Amino acid sequence: MSDAPKRSASERNNAASPTVIPEGAQVHGDVRAPGAVMLSGTVRGDGDVGGRLSIAKGASWEGMVKAREAVIAGSVIGGLVVEGKLEAGPQAVIRGHVSAKVLAIADGAVVEGDITITSDASIVPLEAEPEQTPAA
Repeated sequence: MSDAPKRSASERNNAASPTVIPEGAQVHGDVRAPGAVMLSGTVRGDGDVGGRLSIAKGASWEGMVKAREAVIAGSVIGGLVVEGKLEAGPQAVIRGHVSAKVLAIADGAVVEGDITITSDASIVPLEAEPEQTPAA
């Protein structure tokens, strides 16, 4: 039997509930969330996200944002500090300082600013596939 403290069902559900900012919604001011944040609208202000930050295509965040991990399909203007993995999708736009333990940037994504990788892993540049000549 585990010695971990038991939590009530409401505590477990609150810890797992993401903060959702839907399409068309605009938040002006800082956002602090203990868990995940799913953004489909617009935020203007700094952010502190205790879980995964997901920014949908067409959504935007203007400000400095900290998150445990992040998947960006929209835009972040200001800066992004991620404890774990940051994934920038093919239509992502990130302008400002970027810091992450692991960074994956899809072809087509735009990342402008200083980039800091916080792990000891070596950085491997993506190279275009060599052109293959047709067989004769």
